[in-house]
Amino acid sequence: MEAKKDYYEVLGVPRDADAKTIKRAFLEKARKLHPDVSDDPDAEEKFKEVNQAYTVLSDEKARANYDRYGDENGPAGFGSDYVDMSDIFNGTGFGIDDIFDSFFGGGASGMGHQTRTRGRDMGVRLSITLAEAAAGCTKTIAYERLAPCDDCNGTGLAEGGHERTCDRCHGTGRVVQVQRTIFGQMQSQTTCPVCHGSGKVIDNPCPTCQGQGRAPSREKVEIKIPAGVHSGQTITVENMGEAGVRGDRSGDLVVSIEVEADERFERQGDDLYTTVKVDALEAIVGTSVTIDGIMKGERVRVEIPAGSQNGDQISVERRGMPRSGMIARGKLVCVVQIVVPTDLTKAQLLDVASLVADRKLDEPSEEEEEENGESSGKDAAAEHFAEEEKWRAPKNPFKSERGKSDRGRSSRQRKGSGR
Repeated sequence: MEAKKDYYEVLGVPRDADAKTIKRAFLEKARKLHPDVSDDPDAEEKFKEVNQAYTVLSDEKARANYDRYGDENGPAGFGSDYVDMSDIFNGTGFGIDDIFDSFFGGGASGMGHQTRTRGRDMGVRLSITLAEAAAGCTKTIAYERLAPCDDCNGTGLAEGGHERTCDRCHGTGRVVQVQRTIFGQMQSQTTCPVCHGSGKVIDNPCPTCQGQGRAPSREKVEIKIPAGVHSGQTITVENMGEAGVRGDRSGDLVVSIEVEADERFERQGDDLYTTVKVDALEAIVGTSVTIDGIMKGERVRVEIPAGSQNGDQISVERRGMPRSGMIARGKLVCVVQIVVPTDLTKAQLLDVASLVADRKLDEPSEEEEEENGESSGKDAAAEHFAEEEKWRAPKNPFKSERGKSDRGRSSRQRKGSGR
């Protein structure tokens, strides 16, 4: 395995070099080794080494760790309030390589053809814990950007240099070209090749930034995150994005917040959900449980009513997440999780067994239920037949009339037959 090269030797600076000297050495070497301008077959690899050396030596903590331990991460890495965002710009790994691509192709330096002079906005994602989102916090972000050049204070001018109107385009940044074709003369408008669309030229540009007034730099900025922030919300830091060309307005730094999932709490809006384990015996008679809240040092008392069942939800008002911009807070919803005790002594088990037996004695057996069912039937029947007059079936009226009719006819028949 190849030993890691000394970062000071890579940049060609002494170990006591100040930040300005390190930055100037980095820009000089990076400009020569950038794959877009160098013919060296190993230019890309050398450029990465220079980039890594500058990334470490331009950061105070990383450099201190490197000087003391030989590794920029030190024995335990950065503190919890430090976040290195250089590898997730716009979610696409926008790092120092992209900064240099923009630097080499950027506007008024004479190295490209862009007409844009205002700095672009830059976006980063910042992950915080749920507890940090609840209390609010301050984070330090380290990132790379095109910042105003320190040597020329963003003017792009070296000592004694001047900016003047471009003689070719007369300050318009555009030139008209006329070409003769078989259809006649064709007129087209293109970017001025002298000022590259800026309308201005510099007779003595700054050697550090090549007249752009900006150069790649590693920056730090403190982000104040308000309490109650949600994932997806953004915080804008004005003028901390890409610097404009030769003093033009800088873009903004847009920080997108991501709140990490928490092991104990689940967030739903401004409410928090958590599980509360309750002993099964205590759930029968009711109890109270004290748990840690989302805020540092916060203790929340949860009253468990008698007869609570597994899955019951008990709400505690004003113990959830703070509402953004307000003093009020959401609620804490505690989901009861019944736990059967497994550490009962023999005496306690006998007490529980006795209680279970007593409950079974109070319940009627199947034989008793059957007996109760028969007796109740007999009692009902007895009540039905206990009337003073016993029940009799009604007489059939048609039967009596038919009988009389038949007897009368027989009598007449007998009388007639006698005559």
